[in-house]
Amino acid sequence: MILPGGPYQIYLATRPVDFRKQHAGLSLIVQEVLGRDPFSGAIFIFRSKRGDQLKCLVWDGTGLGLAYKKLEGGPFRWPKPADGMIRLSSAQFSALFEGIDWRAVRAVRAERGHRPNVAE
Repeated sequence: MILPGGPYQIYLATRPVDFRKQHAGLSLIVQEVLGRDPFSGAIFIFRSKRGDQLKCLVWDGTGLGLAYKKLEGGPFRWPKPADGMIRLSSAQFSALFEGIDWRAVRAVRAERGHRPNVAE
């Protein structure tokens, strides 16, 4: 099961793919275009040409899972199409899946030994 905050590496393919592709076709893209192992346990996210649909491919140890989502209120927020992929944090993945602009999600880095004050 794909859960936010899980122990996953998450990769977003930056070029749209043919959304008729299923497990085998997307696995081939992961191997030949992205240069990754589709059976590594990482989540691979693909976008449709119009940008209003996404597919997530993940190996869970027993088989390849494929999640599909179509956003009804407009397109997802995507980076400009380019060759390759980018890595997302679990928080960015959660925002993307909800249709929120994931590019605005940033981790707050605290200095070692310094606890941020809520009022700061």
